[in-house]
Amino acid sequence: MPLVEVTLATGRTPEQLRALMREVHEAVVRSVGAPDANVRVVVREVPPTHWSAGGVTLAERRAAEEGN
Repeated sequence: MPLVEVTLATGRTPEQLRALMREVHEAVVRSVGAPDANVRVVVREVPPTHWSAGGVTLAERRAAEEGN
C-alpha cells in the first residue's frame, strides 16, 4: 500500500492541492502498478515562518524578494 507524503509551504488554493494529489496518485499507479484504492497521498502544509533553507525562512525570503 503506497503512501506518499508531500510537504508544502501554505499558500496554494484547494484546487491546486487537489490537482497535486490527483497527479501524484496517478503517477504512483502508473509507475508501480498499485491498485487505485491502495494509494494514499498526504499533503502537509507548513507556515512559511516554520520552514527554512540556508538559515532563512521562506517568509523572510519572500519579504526580501518583495522588497526588491
